[in-house]
Amino acid sequence: MTEPLLHKLFPEVLATLPFHPLGERPTPVRELTALSTRSPLWCKDESGFGWGGWSGNKIRKLEWILPDVLRRGSDTMLTVGGLGTNWGLAAALYGRDLGLRTVLALIDQPVDDHVRQQLDRLHDSGAIIHRTHTKARTIAMAPWLLLRHSRNGRLPYLLPAGGSSPIGVLGYVETALELAEQVAAGALPEPSHIVTAVGSGGTAAGLALGLRLAGLRTRVVGVIVNDTLPLDARHIVQLAEKGERLLRSRGAQLPRVGLEPGDITMVRDWLGDGYGVVTPEALAAQQLTAREGLDLEPVYTAKAIAGLLAMDARQRFGAGPVLFLNTYGPKDSA
Repeated sequence: MTEPLLHKLFPEVLATLPFHPLGERPTPVRELTALSTRSPLWCKDESGFGWGGWSGNKIRKLEWILPDVLRRGSDTMLTVGGLGTNWGLAAALYGRDLGLRTVLALIDQPVDDHVRQQLDRLHDSGAIIHRTHTKARTIAMAPWLLLRHSRNGRLPYLLPAGGSSPIGVLGYVETALELAEQVAAGALPEPSHIVTAVGSGGTAAGLALGLRLAGLRTRVVGVIVNDTLPLDARHIVQLAEKGERLLRSRGAQLPRVGLEPGDITMVRDWLGDGYGVVTPEALAAQQLTAREGLDLEPVYTAKAIAGLLAMDARQRFGAGPVLFLNTYGPKDSA
């Protein structure tokens, strides 16, 4: 097993913060030259990360979440997502491999072919599915769901949408440390900005914290694709601080990092009419980036690259280079 970089940086948490590898690292980086951007554009491609039935950024979070579930003696996870949730599918598939049940509360979103296929995958995964329809109804039903799926006197391990809990944040702290190693090895220049889709906040929060711990000056730019959660810079920093406090509570010897909302950029301009709703800009970006061999989907990663290209055209990134984080990882076998 490859020792995670967080354990190398903070060996004092080896016993208190278990890790279970689920994918091949480091994920590749490459320059994107076919898009004719003003700033040099690179990609760190997470789409192939994951040895199981699904890939992408959710697997990074599960490497820390799943062993924590087992550490607490739980055998069931309860989490929430949209009807086409990638997070819920990843949790169900990788949790199943470790003998864990996954219970999903699913909120309505626009239904297209991807959502229909994803619902089929969710049913095939063995997840227990509750169609709770709205955020308000999901919150109201949470106590019943916890009691309904308790086993042997233990409540399910409760996880927020996207796995964006303090421990889930560590998945992208780890990725930021990995990126720093790739920069040091000369695989790519130090980016001035890293652009990612933001659906629940954990990826952006982990990157912001991890880049600081790694000593990189790279600024996180989050393209918001979800209007059902508070995802402004203040909330992202608060989530990063929860990850920081978790590390310290598990024994990590680190001073206060001191992230502030002004240290990151969150933009909503490419959200369109809401979560799960396709925009013309995203469809155009999806077709454009196919030239680079990137398999994006129109309601997350394509909105992020659409935002990146528009901001680049307005010279928002200066001299760059800019790094696009591709977080979408479908698998035909899922």
